[in-house]
Amino acid sequence: MNLIRINAADNVAIAVNDIPAGALLGVAGASMESRAAIPAMHKVAITAIAGGQPILKYGQVIGFAAADIAPGDHVHVHNCRMGELEKDYGFCRHAVSPALVPAAAQARFMGYLRADGRAGTRNFLGVLTSVNCSATVARGIAARGEALLADYPGIDGVVALAHSSGCGMQGDDEGYLTLRRTLEGYARHPNFAGVMLVGLGCETLQIQRVMEESGLADSGRFRAFTIQDAGGTRAAIERGVSVLKEMLPAANACRREPIPASELVLAVQCGGSDALSGLTANPALGEAGDWLIRHGGSVIYSETPEIYGAEHLLTQRAQTPQIAEALLERIRWWEDYTRINGVELDSNPSPGNKAGGLTTILEKSLGAQAKSGSTPMTGVYRYAEPVTRKGLAFMDSPGYDPVSVTGQVASGANVICFTTGRGSAFGFKPVPCLKLASNQRLFDRMGEDMDINCGDIVSGDSDVQRKGEEIFERVLAVASGERTASELLGYGDNEFNPWKIGATV
Repeated sequence: MNLIRINAADNVAIAVNDIPAGALLGVAGASMESRAAIPAMHKVAITAIAGGQPILKYGQVIGFAAADIAPGDHVHVHNCRMGELEKDYGFCRHAVSPALVPAAAQARFMGYLRADGRAGTRNFLGVLTSVNCSATVARGIAARGEALLADYPGIDGVVALAHSSGCGMQGDDEGYLTLRRTLEGYARHPNFAGVMLVGLGCETLQIQRVMEESGLADSGRFRAFTIQDAGGTRAAIERGVSVLKEMLPAANACRREPIPASELVLAVQCGGSDALSGLTANPALGEAGDWLIRHGGSVIYSETPEIYGAEHLLTQRAQTPQIAEALLERIRWWEDYTRINGVELDSNPSPGNKAGGLTTILEKSLGAQAKSGSTPMTGVYRYAEPVTRKGLAFMDSPGYDPVSVTGQVASGANVICFTTGRGSAFGFKPVPCLKLASNQRLFDRMGEDMDINCGDIVSGDSDVQRKGEEIFERVLAVASGERTASELLGYGDNEFNPWKIGATV
């Protein structure tokens, strides 16, 4: 087998391995010769495609022929372009609710049951910053806190989550509200046994205002102060260490206990995608998400620029017309947002994506949406907005992985699954992140960085259904404390990156 045709309607197929010019190719009962060398995972025309006609993959339009394309031609950026196309939004047409597993038979994991009823999968102490100016102090506090943990083995770590915003911004616009929601989501996150919020004192994002607007108050689990009130940098670090010492005993006393899988909130993400991502890792992750939803849990799907061109497949699964319309409103927002900033949504596929065989944003989006599984979409949320309904949620975010995952965690995700075809380096404290390789070459080359190999779907040693169940079981194990490859390699301290919206002034 040297080609894979995904859908019977497709006029292109995927090269399984590198194909030299003049090689005999066969797929779906047809044979042809390759008219040029074709890299592995790139597309090959399997029928004649006239200039201007649609190029079909997944049974969907991924672009249009820039010139006549012959069978055996390499199809990529040189002869495939974007164009206008009609979409069948079909609100709610395929919104078929799955059969839920009875509560008594639900899978369980060993997690931390917090006072608000939510479940944690890790037991961290966190140091948040209201502004970039307090980043050095936050890191100083966390470093001193880490040095104390030898006597507190029940704590997974002390992590400082610093960012580059909080000032030079409007105090009442979308950018401010987005950052405030993000910080509130982390302050309340169940993977933290205790959190402190450290500011400078004169920034736009004032700590006292954030606390009032978010309903946060000083307590045994949450504390807040500013460097200016503490008396300077050294004094602020000492104050923070003193607060940590107060929090350490209670955090160390937390114990894992059996919790239903319905309390898991899985963030699904892809990065460094290739042409096999939409055939192996993404649909397998979608299957795992379906498993979790059948057990009463939740999945957060995001990256709005990476559903562009495939949004109709989600509106068809919306639980209500209002949810479908909310998704299209976000698409229109992005069209306007990119226009006023002089950016095209089709610029989303990166050089690595294109080297892996992805040509247009339509093709990338159609492969990416497979992560969403098959269940109805139960809600559309703004960035970092708390997810309140079980099932498949869509949270609006950029496609840039650190920014997107930051929002998903703020919205309540307590486990992350990240698919990759090129080898993205990623982890995310305080939430464990499983890495799923889309192809065998990547797993062979960077196996130490990966948790699950989905490349064996292509070889026939597994399939999407079996791999989805395998991923679901690993999610339960990781939620119960099993360390992921990214955790073992030390990732997760540098990926916190709230979405910056609006002008810096």
